[in-house]
Amino acid sequence: MSLYDDVVTIAKEYIGPAGQKFIDRQLESHLNLSPADLDKSNIFELSKWCFASGRLIIDAEEARSFQGKINALAEKVA
Repeated sequence: MSLYDDVVTIAKEYIGPAGQKFIDRQLESHLNLSPADLDKSNIFELSKWCFASGRLIIDAEEARSFQGKINALAEKVA
C-alpha cells in the first residue's frame, strides 16, 4: 500500500466515505500535489491541513488525533 493509500485509510476513519475526496482536496488545494507526489517530505504539511480543515467538520480533539495518525506515517516510510 502506498503512503497516499495509508493517508486515505486514516481519513476515512475520521471523515467517513468522503475521506479520499477530503485528502485529494488538501493535496491539490493546499500543497499543490497529486496523490502520487505525496512522500515523507510533505506528510507533516499535509497533517497540518488535515487538522485545520478537519476541525471544521469534526471536533478539535478528533482532528488532533487525525493529525497525529498522519504524522505517525512519516515514521513508517523509509
